Amino acid sequence: MRPLSPWLLLLAGLAAMYAPVYWAASQTLWQSEEMGHGPIILALVLWLFWRARERIATQSTAPLHALGWPLFAVGVVLYAFGRAFSVASVEFASQIFVLASGLALLGGRGALKAAWFPLLYLLFLVPLPASMVDAITGSLKSWVSVLVVDLLYALGYPIARTGVMISIGPYQLLVADACSGLNSMFSLTAIGALFIYFKHRAQRLHNLIMIASILPIAFMANIVRVTILSLITYHFGDEAGAGFLHSAAGFVLMAVAVGLLFALDAVLAATLGRRNRQTPSTAQT
Repeated sequence: MRPLSPWLLLLAGLAAMYAPVYWAASQTLWQSEEMGHGPIILALVLWLFWRARERIATQSTAPLHALGWPLFAVGVVLYAFGRAFSVASVEFASQIFVLASGLALLGGRGALKAAWFPLLYLLFLVPLPASMVDAITGSLKSWVSVLVVDLLYALGYPIARTGVMISIGPYQLLVADACSGLNSMFSLTAIGALFIYFKHRAQRLHNLIMIASILPIAFMANIVRVTILSLITYHFGDEAGAGFLHSAAGFVLMAVAVGLLFALDAVLAATLGRRNRQTPSTAQT
């Protein structure tokens, strides 16, 4: 009987360990608004690994036992801790170490190099701890409230705020957790990472600026979202504002954010490309 490929054994082991984790997440964690993107990220990770399968197989080198076994030990300890104490962030994080150890033990440096992006993309599956989410969300809501109120006040609107409660005309709007922008930052970072990876711009400066701009763009888009919501509520009433919040707000947010990201990429490509074309002539002069 022909023995099973070591890669198939690795996949079988991963399935045995993490299928229960994903099943539990589909029933609980991924039902929430904060982690509803989980199935999409998982599908993207699987597609990225499938896309890289030939490069992993052809670029494999000598096994890295000195790296692979410590990674495996760390991954198993994290997995056991996460399962025993139901800590989802630790459970999901453990798979990065377990999978990296399998690549190191079976394909060495070449396999790790070929799979670096899908391996790191697994980070988007790791839920943030609740304490961290609460801390970040509170700060973001405060900043959004301040900036939206200052902007609309400068435009002449009768607006004020108390904490994260915005009063505009006779209406009041609560900047809730969903309006903090944390979810949009997470989603746009995942989209931006894919965009930057597949664009594969040659200039390192271009890529660095794009990476550094993802979170500010998401924050700006969320300010646009809350500003539009405030204006709709002021001009058309509470019902119109609530309808916008539940139907079109998320679409507007992501459309603005992705549009800004694409526009920045085009501007950088034109600007840096022009500078690179001018550099040789300048040197000759």
